[in-house]
Amino acid sequence: MNNNRIWLSLAHMGGREQEFIQEAFDTNWVVPMGPNVDAFEKDLATFLGEGSHVAALSAGTAALHLGLVILDVKAGDEVLCQSFTFSASANPIAYQGATPIFVDSEKDTWNMSPEHLERAIKDRLSTGKKPKAIIPVHLYGMPAKMDEIIAISNKYEIPILEDAAEALGSKYKNTHCGLLGDISALSFNGNKIITTSGGGALVAKDEDFVKKARFLATQARDAAPHYQHTHIGYNYRMSNVVAGIGRGQMLVLPERIEQRRANNCYYREAFSNIDAISFQSEPTPDFYSNYWLTSILIDTEKSNGVTREDLRLALDAANIESRPLWKPMHLQPIFKDCPYYGEGVSDDLFDRGLCLPSGSILERHELERVVGVVKALFK
Repeated sequence: MNNNRIWLSLAHMGGREQEFIQEAFDTNWVVPMGPNVDAFEKDLATFLGEGSHVAALSAGTAALHLGLVILDVKAGDEVLCQSFTFSASANPIAYQGATPIFVDSEKDTWNMSPEHLERAIKDRLSTGKKPKAIIPVHLYGMPAKMDEIIAISNKYEIPILEDAAEALGSKYKNTHCGLLGDISALSFNGNKIITTSGGGALVAKDEDFVKKARFLATQARDAAPHYQHTHIGYNYRMSNVVAGIGRGQMLVLPERIEQRRANNCYYREAFSNIDAISFQSEPTPDFYSNYWLTSILIDTEKSNGVTREDLRLALDAANIESRPLWKPMHLQPIFKDCPYYGEGVSDDLFDRGLCLPSGSILERHELERVVGVVKALFK
């Protein structure tokens, strides 16, 4: 029996990436910026549509950081941030010397609760402190309840910095995630739906935001024959070499989305008779998830005591990687003193949730191995 390690989400090459990389070497464009970067930005903007503009950067975290800079977040400010997320959503707030204000999730999508978001805003305003930005996250590719969040953003005139790092190809009401905020961030880390090995992008419909991002990402060098700087800049631009990987990945992006969704469908059908397992699911037809990671919850009242950790350990013993859902930011030691608004939804999701192997590179026999371990545990 083949017992090779089954990974959570491996990179999946499409076949033409090396052509674009070789082009960078053949033309000696191996530095940040260059023809591959320009073409990759254009490919992303074409895919997203709706007049979007894109700046290719070194990481999704860089996109969030520049988004905060562009939105004029400074030391002493406050930024509303989804608590149930990876730390990269919150860390750039600290880079600016600002304070994250964490907001709990709602149960339908597991994303930022509009109810707690508005409660947080009202409470911060009562202290004389108006938050400078809202950072919702499309967790594991599932779009947040953006109509409600946008309505609150407009009501209180607080811009949205959309963390779409996990959601390339996901849509809310037929609009791509990445176009639902004033500024948005994408990630092309090695485990994402497409990858540039490491990299990200800042997206906006306002071209001035993207122009400013490109300026800041190249050390904010002024237009002068010598090196002159009137702003603090960053070394955040994407390399022309890794952008070549991105160009090749864009050719297979629709296929990768369908493969991730097919994995999700396979697991749902396989576990349909296990009452203790439920899935992160699209609540209505308005939501279209790329299902970057298929994520489940274990109901211990129906599982005869089997917990998320029991399942994770059983999978690991079978040489299969799985991962607990994100530990909420308000429970992280580094952010323990930051304000939090919620009622423990994200705490419960963390306690009961697990991400299953979801890579588009998975073969049928590997999915069957995962299902076999799960069914044996719940038998």
